[in-house]
Amino acid sequence: MSVLETRRTDNSDWSQVNYNNSIQKMKLDGENNDIICETCTNKPLDITNGLQVPKNAVIGNHNFTGAALEVNGVDLRTKKKVVIGEKSVGKWRIIRDILMISLAFMVHFTAFIGTSHLQSSVNAAGGLGTTALMTIYVGQSLSAIFLPVLLMKWLGCKWTLVVSQVAYMPYIAAQAYAKFYTLVPAALLVGLGAGPLWCSQSVYIKTLAEVYAEHEGRPTDTILARFFGIFFTFYQTSEVWGNLISSSVFSADKSHEDNSNINISTHISETCGYNFCPGSEATESNPNLERPANEKIYTVAGIYLSCMILASFIISFGVTSLKRYNKEGSTISAEVSGVRLMAVTVEQLSDHRLLLLLPLTVWMGIEQVFRGADYTSGYVSCSWGISNIGYVLICYGVTNSLASLSTGYLVKLTGRLLMVLSATVIQIGVTVTLYVWTPDPVNSSAVFFVISGLWGITDAVWLVQMNALYGTLFQGNETAAYCNYRTWKSVGFIVAYAYSPKLCANVKLHIVLTMLIIGTVGFCIVEWLSRPHIKDKK
Repeated sequence: MSVLETRRTDNSDWSQVNYNNSIQKMKLDGENNDIICETCTNKPLDITNGLQVPKNAVIGNHNFTGAALEVNGVDLRTKKKVVIGEKSVGKWRIIRDILMISLAFMVHFTAFIGTSHLQSSVNAAGGLGTTALMTIYVGQSLSAIFLPVLLMKWLGCKWTLVVSQVAYMPYIAAQAYAKFYTLVPAALLVGLGAGPLWCSQSVYIKTLAEVYAEHEGRPTDTILARFFGIFFTFYQTSEVWGNLISSSVFSADKSHEDNSNINISTHISETCGYNFCPGSEATESNPNLERPANEKIYTVAGIYLSCMILASFIISFGVTSLKRYNKEGSTISAEVSGVRLMAVTVEQLSDHRLLLLLPLTVWMGIEQVFRGADYTSGYVSCSWGISNIGYVLICYGVTNSLASLSTGYLVKLTGRLLMVLSATVIQIGVTVTLYVWTPDPVNSSAVFFVISGLWGITDAVWLVQMNALYGTLFQGNETAAYCNYRTWKSVGFIVAYAYSPKLCANVKLHIVLTMLIIGTVGFCIVEWLSRPHIKDKK
């Protein structure tokens, strides 16, 4: 009889169990004192019901009390399914990895977002800044299709993240000598790294959510929304730190009186806000848009470059490889790569759910360009000066971070549809305000911060809920789905950066509002089609 069949209650040697002609091998991992399941029985899970398991177990030369004994992924003592791979993995390691990857992205994008917000003002001459930003998203739209799976199969998710982070560094260094032949090629390199960076990040978090959900016996989509909420809470604080760095450096030698005199002398109502037109004669002569001294730009670039180096070290030494969860191969092998991934991307366009989500996905890129380029230059810089961009956007970062954390929990109470509709109403209110409000830092400076703060709340809802929605709608093909999401969002960035130097703010506001309404309608239809009774009819 096998050890299990004898139902012994004394110490038993579980190093190898002969179970109905199936071998179950267990051994001790000396490093972490984990019990490793090498070969699991092929018997069904319910075969363990009713078995009596010894309270003490001897594995190798070690005597364990209350050791977790697993057969075919089931703890024989509690009859609960557990996660087993090359090594046993606790839920606290999963939480730690979520926190570490979130911290790394926060530090990394402290540099990138801080730099991006300055491009339409600091590198405004000849449209250099917006051209470089457009180039980034051209590169990202291509790399999101061809590079992610290739790099993940070659390097794994973890090291794909590290290599992609390094690709951003030349762009930051090029700020010290910003010319078309230095900044644009460096921007293209950022785009090539951005596709694999974001796709591997999405796959990594989705994989950890699956492992955690299986471990806890909870729905994957609930855990996924919560994990993305944690991630974007950290990520969006990069708005705070990046803008705080730039504004602190640029305003270091400026007195409040000097700043006030500049604002009073500028014809704000005629040239700023709704009437702002990039490249116009009035804009070019505005002293508020004067480029900061080179020494300050060198200082900011040096700080940002140090942040990116630190972020790559956090991923390298602080994030666990998916091999530790026995998920690296299965997660990536289930996906497609290269030309096939592009074919799948095109193939998914026949899915009516994706088609309905495209307007809102594209709008997310357009809206972020308006906030990062047009609101900063046409409203803040034009009326208040470049040095105040960061202070205004800090408010965006704070509210965005807090909303990202809470939206993952509130969605359980409100549902995704109500949450997105609420964000839409707030965003429409912000857009209408930008139509009618004349920016005046002397008499209505608080409005700058209120608009920025409300914008942070709405962006958090779309970032968290759209990432979670793409992961749950296209299960089994997540890499292609997330690459589709990144590609079409990049299309929004590309289009918006292309027309940004050529159109006035009033025209851009029309585009933002129209795309928002169309996108929200499409989202509502997807939510309605996803209801259980609708899917059952199909």
